[in-house]
Amino acid sequence: MATATVSHTAALARLGHALSDSTRAGVLLALRNGPAFPSDLAEALGVSRQVMSNQLACLRGCGLVEAVPEGRHASYRLADPNLAPALGELLQVVLSVEPDCCTGEGCTCA
Repeated sequence: MATATVSHTAALARLGHALSDSTRAGVLLALRNGPAFPSDLAEALGVSRQVMSNQLACLRGCGLVEAVPEGRHASYRLADPNLAPALGELLQVVLSVEPDCCTGEGCTCA
C-alpha cells in the first residue's frame, strides 16, 4: 500500500471537490468512455453550455480534465489514465446511510 503524502492528500481533496457537484461528477463519469465535446456533455447532462463551460473550467483547475484542441474547437478528456478505473471502482462502493441523515433541513451530509 502506498504511503499518502501531502500531494496525495491535496489531489484527493481536489477530486472530492469535483465529485461534490453532480454535474462535475457526471462529466467525469462520461469522460471515462473517452473524450467528448462540451456541447455533447452539456446535452447529455441536461445543462446549458455556459454551465458546462464553468464546470469544465473547475475540473481543469483541479487538474482532472484537459482540453484537446481539434481545429477551432476542443474536446475534453480525463487528465490521467488512472482516473477512469478509479472512478469505476468508486461506483462499486456501497455506502451505508442512516435513513433520516440526508433529508430535510437537518441534513449534515452536504
